[in-house]
Amino acid sequence: MPWLAGLVLLLGAGAAAAQAPAAARTPTQLAFVTSEKDHTITVVDVRTLTVAGTIATCKRPRHIQPLPGGARVLVACSDSGQGDVIDLASRKSVGRVPLGEDPEAFDLSPDGKLAYVSAEEDGALHVFDLAAKKQVRSVKVGEEPEGVKTAPDGKRIYVTSEVANMVHVIDAQSYAVIKNIPVGKRPRRFAFSADGAELWVSNELGASVSILSTRDLAVVATLPFEVKGMRPDDITPVGIERSRDGKTMYVGLGKANHVAFVDIATRKVTQQVLVGKRAWGLGLNRDGSRLFVVNGLSDDMTVVDTAAAKALKTLPVGRVPYGVVIDD
Repeated sequence: MPWLAGLVLLLGAGAAAAQAPAAARTPTQLAFVTSEKDHTITVVDVRTLTVAGTIATCKRPRHIQPLPGGARVLVACSDSGQGDVIDLASRKSVGRVPLGEDPEAFDLSPDGKLAYVSAEEDGALHVFDLAAKKQVRSVKVGEEPEGVKTAPDGKRIYVTSEVANMVHVIDAQSYAVIKNIPVGKRPRRFAFSADGAELWVSNELGASVSILSTRDLAVVATLPFEVKGMRPDDITPVGIERSRDGKTMYVGLGKANHVAFVDIATRKVTQQVLVGKRAWGLGLNRDGSRLFVVNGLSDDMTVVDTAAAKALKTLPVGRVPYGVVIDD
């Protein structure tokens, strides 16, 4: 199949692209937002903050992530059991890969050849060879796995279990579970500190973030969130993103309709910004000056000025938006 040959070439060129000058590829200056109910990706011009169109994709698109080189993204479509490969310049699908039943979240190996996909129904992490279009391994974890994160050096894979309230640490060579780490209630997403020494985990029903030591594989701190006038049950952190300078962690507080700015060094909340309903997926532009917050229940996306800690604009991005990639 022609698209598969192209994907193989793209993946094989990943190392060369990483060493090429930044000017080797011109970014599209667009944001791409998945819409679960519309089965589309909404395209937003990040310079004018206006909707520039939509891309048809497979059913119930959720997690979205760039492939090596940045020219294409992979979108996990839960109701299709597939990943859709989207070329950003042409805004077209260039092929599909299997990702198992009901894929939601995934991460890639550092070379982009493998996709690590959480399989909620199976209680497992499935490993897919993207070029070969087949599943190559499966690792049993706790019930309802969701978040997946590959260590910066590629040696470990971290997976959250929403039911077991654990983070499972998996060796990327042997696929053995090294350790199960108890965290808060219903853990969802991950973000590493800049030096990789800490892994921050959002706890949706715990109104908190657990901070793990990647050396000791243990929780070293728990950061609870509070929002004035709201009960703890209404504070449901999910999306989490580290600032470009490594000093701040941004956390989407879900039903609390805010994004928290957390100072990583002191582990204290410094700002809270009101956004749309159910602040969910987060994305940053290249220089970190703008945070894009996907709001799943108000069907829109809020753009936040990170220096001023102020919402700039909210725009519609389809029904039940989920994830966002910024290509600037």
